[in-house]
Amino acid sequence: MLTAAEQRAYRKNGYVLVKGLLSKREAAEMRAEAHAVLERRKEQPDATWASGREAAGTMVKTSLQHLHDTQFYSAAFSRLLTDPRFVDIAAQVLGSEDVQLHHTKLFVKPPEKGSPFPMHQDHPFFPHKYGRMAAAIFHFDDAPDTKGCVRVVPGSHKNGPLRHDPAGSYHLPIDEWPLDSAIPLEAEAGDVLFFTYLTVHGSGINTSDEARTTWLVQFRDPADPPLNDSHRFSQGQGMILRGVRHEDPDIDERGIALGAAP
Repeated sequence: MLTAAEQRAYRKNGYVLVKGLLSKREAAEMRAEAHAVLERRKEQPDATWASGREAAGTMVKTSLQHLHDTQFYSAAFSRLLTDPRFVDIAAQVLGSEDVQLHHTKLFVKPPEKGSPFPMHQDHPFFPHKYGRMAAAIFHFDDAPDTKGCVRVVPGSHKNGPLRHDPAGSYHLPIDEWPLDSAIPLEAEAGDVLFFTYLTVHGSGINTSDEARTTWLVQFRDPADPPLNDSHRFSQGQGMILRGVRHEDPDIDERGIALGAAP
């Protein structure tokens, strides 16, 4: 569970890095499982944003392995989704007894050329009625700055939803939100970063000789319905990870707020 000081830091900064939520052995086992899952996949889609290279000030060819809905490929990820060490903190940051899954993504930045992400909020991809949405990034290996660790802008969540440039784009204006102006959050294997979906964040290029392996879990208060259908392709969305889901007359049978955009 978060300490009182960590809870205050989360409210102030929009994020908290929880050290050692997983043991080194557990992190190593999850890293091995993550790479095995990707190895079994016949296709290796590249999730690189071209704008990410521009944001990082390079046009060097980079790449990024990723996999949506990882829990549908390995039970190890399903077990981690409901691990009390994770879901109890998730409930704390949401301010809710109940925690509902939105989606998961596995990311592997390969050595020497792992792709960066430009600065952005998660909000534009899946806005919710009350904003009780957050994310957790599990680090399965060490993530120093040279590996392209996550970078954040403390307190940026207090600005509310920001206009991404151009409208509908993946990222914030690069000249206003340069990657190198954000704070690098170096992490160790087993650490988990929790942050709100309004916190501005990105990451640099992995220039090291080792892969950087992370797993993203996006979660919400089940009483907070999405405002559109933009991310409904995610398998398992709506799974209750902690607590229960209460019926709400303002939410339709798909879990979307009544009157929301299609």
